[in-house]
Amino acid sequence: MFRAGGKRLNIVVCVKQVPDTTAEKRFDADFRLDRKGVENVLNPQDEYAVEEALRIKEKTGASVTALCVGPDSAKETLRKAIAMGVEKAVLVSDPALVGSDVIATARVLAAAIKKLPHDLVLCGAESTDARMGVAAPAIAEGLGLPQHTLTNKLKISGEKLTAFHSTEKGHDVVESKLPAVVGVTKAINEPRYPSLKGIMQSKKVEIQVWSVADLGISPDTVGVKGALTKVLSVNKPAARGAATIVKADDADPVARIVDALVAAKIL
Repeated sequence: MFRAGGKRLNIVVCVKQVPDTTAEKRFDADFRLDRKGVENVLNPQDEYAVEEALRIKEKTGASVTALCVGPDSAKETLRKAIAMGVEKAVLVSDPALVGSDVIATARVLAAAIKKLPHDLVLCGAESTDARMGVAAPAIAEGLGLPQHTLTNKLKISGEKLTAFHSTEKGHDVVESKLPAVVGVTKAINEPRYPSLKGIMQSKKVEIQVWSVADLGISPDTVGVKGALTKVLSVNKPAARGAATIVKADDADPVARIVDALVAAKIL
């Protein structure tokens, strides 16, 4: 797809390295997730953003760049995006970033995006480690761009973007001009599996690495100093009690249901 003046559409898709969701979560003394000894993966929610970017690329010839903030090991996360079909990748990695919350991270992502050609910025709905769901709005705020969150269908025509959002009564249709930031849900597509050829080629792609200084950001605005949130405690959810099963052919099933609801203090 080409914009006015014959410019190629440029897509930046933000991805995150997260611990494997099947691994047991451990936390340090400051209630930060301990990632040591745990296999890290591409955030599953971000795979939908990558897939949507690739589908737009296949239809229109758009350029796609994957962007990640994290340690050096996050290069493997970017390589999966490349294996799926992304052309270029950028990693922002700096010791000053340790302890960044979602707001500080979004500040870094926005600064990095400003250095890249960008007509459309795609993000997953949330990360499986933090589940904050505010990265896309925070990035849009940092860039001063329109935002569309929880998007399950996306259309682009020239300079116009149309986003569809599910509601209880159907869906909302929201339009804006490009450039824009879009957070997508799992309903938008089904992510592809990287091919063997894609995996092998991804190992050869050079990943650009930028520091905080490269972005012109003060170290005081990122990491623990730049975090606007603080985790006060972390607790495992209470174990669920045994379920009460009532069958239609039981003796007086309605009375049994009422008794169960009364016992649970629902009635």
